[in-house]
Amino acid sequence: MQDMLLDMRSITKTFPGVKALDNVSLQVKTGEIHAICGENGAGKSTLMKVLSGVYPAGSYDGEIHYDGALTEMRDIADSEARGIIIIHQELALVPLLSIAENLFLGNENARGGVIDWRDTNRRTEALLRKVGLRDAPTTQVEKLGVGKQQLVEIAKALAKEVRLLILDEPTSALSESDSQKLLDLMLELKAQGMTQIIISHKLNEVRRVADSVTVIRDGQSVSSFDTSDGITEDRIVRDMVGRSMENRYPERTPEIGERIMRVADWSVYHPEHDDRQVIKDVGFDVRAGEVVGIAGLMGAGRTELAMSIFGRSWGQNISGTVEMHGQPA
Repeated sequence: MQDMLLDMRSITKTFPGVKALDNVSLQVKTGEIHAICGENGAGKSTLMKVLSGVYPAGSYDGEIHYDGALTEMRDIADSEARGIIIIHQELALVPLLSIAENLFLGNENARGGVIDWRDTNRRTEALLRKVGLRDAPTTQVEKLGVGKQQLVEIAKALAKEVRLLILDEPTSALSESDSQKLLDLMLELKAQGMTQIIISHKLNEVRRVADSVTVIRDGQSVSSFDTSDGITEDRIVRDMVGRSMENRYPERTPEIGERIMRVADWSVYHPEHDDRQVIKDVGFDVRAGEVVGIAGLMGAGRTELAMSIFGRSWGQNISGTVEMHGQPA
């Protein structure tokens, strides 16, 4: 039987006017990948912030038993000292610094106040090999794609001698191929004995890598089970939403009317780098009664597009046309 590395008991966290967590319990075995599933706002990230010291001991009720002992996390440094590392959905890298500088930021290899760059780069290369990256340690992070930046975050965790790695929606901004590489890496780390927690909405990924699953709904832990029991996605969805889903994607017949808005040839340059074009000749129509989705990976320009149209609140050297009800706006 596997040892229990983490046992969170009856965790309750209250903010003004709302109880975010209500007697939530979570047990994670040593060496397993444990998935936490739930709808947006269910309390998944809040629970991990309690564990990682973002919400310190005293700001919540309940107990955390880690590695067989009652533990109180006073801050993030306290949890990291115990080998608990969390990688948030929004990556915490400094774009203008190199990979090596990011990996050892705040934990520099220095003697007499002088950083030993030769040893730092050597250690960085070893860590990058572990996560399957071949980029030079001196490569600027902003020149890497989002998938590689996610791997740099994991290498950064490995530099801190991680024992429990927490990944919050790690594939939400990744392409299919980058997602597969990340999941493969998780399985490799598991084979090396590392315990991991993954928060994810993508149930096919959960079924692929997770050994066990805990479902949280409305701030409460409603179920926990091993994936070896043949658990289906429908069972996880039912626990997440609290009812049986006869048709996960119900048919609907939208009533689309006349064109209300048209954007044509919309181009926008970066507000600080006037030679960097972020939006290039984008055009779309919006008709009455329809929902238009703007999709793309992180950094593709979705938010910049919307903000540059809405009151030109982002960017410079904006060109193109916007029409409302057939009239220039």
